[in-house]
Amino acid sequence: MLLERLYRWRLTVTLTLVGGLAAILRLVGLGYPDSLSFDELYYARESYSILHLGYGGRWSGDNQAFARGDLSGLSADPDMVVHPLVGKYMIAAGIWLFGPTPFGWRFAGAVTGTLSVILIILIARHLMKSLVWGALAGVFLAIDGQHIVESRTAILDIFLSFWALVGFGLLLLDRRRARATLERRADADRARLGLSPADLIPGFAGGLGIRWWRLAALVAFGLATGVKWSGMYFCAFFIVLSVLWDLVDRRSAGYKRWISATSVRTILPAFVSTIIVFPLAYIGTYWSWFLSPSSYDRHWAEKNPGQGVTWLPAPLRSLFKYHQQMYDFHTHLTKANGFKHAYQSDSYWWLFQYRPTAFFYSQASTPDGGGPCGAHECASAVTALGHPIIWWAAVAALLFALYRIVAKADMLAATVITGTLAGWLPWFLFPDRVIFTFYSVAFVPYVVLTLVWALRHIAQPRRLRGGWSRRGVIVVVGFTAVCLVVAGFFLPLWTGQWIPKSYWMVHMWLWGHWI
Repeated sequence: MLLERLYRWRLTVTLTLVGGLAAILRLVGLGYPDSLSFDELYYARESYSILHLGYGGRWSGDNQAFARGDLSGLSADPDMVVHPLVGKYMIAAGIWLFGPTPFGWRFAGAVTGTLSVILIILIARHLMKSLVWGALAGVFLAIDGQHIVESRTAILDIFLSFWALVGFGLLLLDRRRARATLERRADADRARLGLSPADLIPGFAGGLGIRWWRLAALVAFGLATGVKWSGMYFCAFFIVLSVLWDLVDRRSAGYKRWISATSVRTILPAFVSTIIVFPLAYIGTYWSWFLSPSSYDRHWAEKNPGQGVTWLPAPLRSLFKYHQQMYDFHTHLTKANGFKHAYQSDSYWWLFQYRPTAFFYSQASTPDGGGPCGAHECASAVTALGHPIIWWAAVAALLFALYRIVAKADMLAATVITGTLAGWLPWFLFPDRVIFTFYSVAFVPYVVLTLVWALRHIAQPRRLRGGWSRRGVIVVVGFTAVCLVVAGFFLPLWTGQWIPKSYWMVHMWLWGHWI
C-alpha cells in the first residue's frame, strides 16, 4: 500500500527530495561569509538602494561598512549602474524580508537556484518521458558547484539563468499545445477527405490561435534580459528553435505544404510577437526608474531638447540615452583598453571550467593548531567552479548531440543543446572583452540536460526501443555515484567551510590554475 501511494505521488516525492537537497546546499550557512564577497559589493548595495530610494544611489566611504550594518554611506545622488534592474529587484525582495544582512541579500538567489532545480526536473521529465531522467537532471544541477556558489551569492547571473529557463519551459508548453492542436486537425481533415493515416493531407493546417504560452515565454525572456543583456541571446535562439519545432510537427502531422504553412502561420506571427512583446517586457522592468524623478538620467531628454532619438517620447528618449552609456561601458571593458582581472577567462575554456573565479578567500594560521579548522593552517574559500566530472562529461555529450543533429537530424538533440549554444557561443563575438567563467552559470541547466540526454542513450539504447540495458544502467549509476562523491569533495570550496589548507591545496587540479 505504501509503495503504491509513493508511486502515485512519485513526482511530488521527487520534487520534494531533490528540491530539498538543492535547498539544503543553497540555504544552510548562507550568512557566511559575513562580508560582501566579490561583486556583492555592487549588487547587494544597489538592491538596498533601489528598495529604499527607488533607484541606484551613490555609495561612499568604507566598502564593507554595509556588511557591518552601517548604511550611512548611501546618498540620494544617482549612480550610473551598468546592468538592468530585474536581478536587483529580486535581491531587494530578500533584503525586504530579512533586512540588509548577508542572509537577506543572498536569500533570493538561494530560492531562485532551488526553483531552477525543480524546473529542470520538470523539463527533463517532459523531454525524455521519464521521471528517472528528470530526477537525475535535478540531482546534477543541485550538486553543480557553479550553480551552488552563484545561488549563495548576491550577483545577477543566477537570475538570468532562472528566467531563461522559465522561458524555455514555457515554449515547451506552447509546443505541447500546438502539437496536440495539429494532431486533432490532421485527424479531422483525414476523416473529412477520406484519407488513410499514411496519406499526406493537401494544403496546410490553419492558424493555431493566440499562442499564450509563447507570449508568456517572451515576457520571461524580457525579464532575463532585464537581468543582463545576454538574455536576448536566449530569446533569439529559443524562438528560432520553436519555429523549427513547428516545422517538424506540421510535417509529422502529415500536411503536404508544411514548409509554406510554417512560413505563414509560425515565422511571421513569431517575429511580430517577438518585436512587440519582448521589448515591452524589457522596458517594463524599468518601472522604478520611470517612477523615480531622481534616478540616473531620468530627465536627460528634457535637459537636452532636440538631441538623441527625437521621435521617442521624452522618458523613452532618456532611457535610450542611458542605454547608450551602458553599452559604451561594456564595449570599452576590453583588454585593449587596459582592463584586466586575475580571474578573467576566455570563453573557449568555459566548458572545461579551467579558470574559475574566486569569490572569497580567507586563511588563518595558529602555532598550536587551534585554528577554526583544528589545524595549524586553515583556509576558507568560495570558488565558482562547476562540478568537474559533470562539466567534462558534458563536453562529450555536447559533441554527441552535434553528431546526432548532423547525421540523424535529431530534434531532441537540437532541443537539449540549444540553451548551451545560446549562453556560450555569443561570447566568442567579444574576444577582447574581459569575461569570466562564472558567466557559464547561465547555461549550466542545459549542460546538465544534454548530459542526462546522453546518459539516457547509454542506459536505454535506441536498439532496445525504450528498454533498459543492464550494462548501461550500471554505467549511469556508477557515474552518478562518482559525481556525488566528487561533489562532497568540493563542497567546502563552494560553501566557504573552514578546512586545513593542505586539504584546500588538494583541490588544485589542472596544474594548479583553478585558484
